[in-house]
Amino acid sequence: MSPYDDSSSFAAMQADARATSARLEQAARLATRPAPSLHYDEQPGEQVKPTVEISEAAARLAAALHFHLE
Repeated sequence: MSPYDDSSSFAAMQADARATSARLEQAARLATRPAPSLHYDEQPGEQVKPTVEISEAAARLAAALHFHLE
């Protein structure tokens, strides 16, 4: 069994191979970057915590399931 349809053209298979090669090259670049520093003084300062919005529908559903959202 072939990974391509029998009706796939050579150009389509070649385009897929090029796209896969580009993604692999990007993954290789990302994998070889240095790790971020673990030193306290090199960490960013104050960071704002993200907020989570709870819709009215989600709150009603949580109440029906006896969950408590705050």
